[in-house]
Amino acid sequence: MANDRRDFLRAASLAALALTVGRRDALAQTPAGAAVKIGMVGSGREGSALGTLFVKAGHATMFSSRHPENLRDFVTGLGPLAQAGTVEQAIAFGDVVAIVVPYTAMEQIGKANAAALARKPLVLDVSNPIARRDGEDLLKWVNEQGGAGLATARLLPGARVVRAFNAIGAGRLASLAHRSGDPVGVPIAGDDPAAIALAERLIREIGFEPVLIGGLAKGKYLVPGTPLGGEHTPAELRQIAGGLH
Repeated sequence: MANDRRDFLRAASLAALALTVGRRDALAQTPAGAAVKIGMVGSGREGSALGTLFVKAGHATMFSSRHPENLRDFVTGLGPLAQAGTVEQAIAFGDVVAIVVPYTAMEQIGKANAAALARKPLVLDVSNPIARRDGEDLLKWVNEQGGAGLATARLLPGARVVRAFNAIGAGRLASLAHRSGDPVGVPIAGDDPAAIALAERLIREIGFEPVLIGGLAKGKYLVPGTPLGGEHTPAELRQIAGGLH
């Protein structure tokens, strides 16, 4: 009887895992234009600006805060596709999760939500370690991991991480989106092909052109102050990325 119960529980667990993986992979392959639910972890200036672009592109988006009631007026102004919740609610809500927080918060987010984040087809890492805000010790640790991309992957084990929007200021996102003529390029770094493809699709839908510069090991270049930082055309980004090691 005990063996039968163990076998049943094991089969149920494998079935649940298969459903999760199947749904995750299906979401990763959604066609352009199909709505995707976005969970925004962090609703400061950058998170609010980026999430607003997702809403305008037709994606239901949950903005999160430790005090979601403070976001009520903001989400009401964005219309029915926007809502507010806690961090845990935003992660549960989103098919895709964008993390836009001070880097000191990344470790706790991983400890509390690693399993949930690992089930997502894409986790967008929009967070940067900044010494004056996050401390020299944290910056030293990030550098020891090989930079922000690999550090985030370590703090969010199992997550399909793609770094993006790390070096374009919040105040410029709205005005640069859907720029006529040559679009503004967004350098991205990731290791999972399906997650990269989904990130590229979402970036195009909100009015930018993604430029893959390499795997998460190249994520260290996606911070302000590096040659890839600021506003560049896709061709300029490709030329700059070609000289990186």
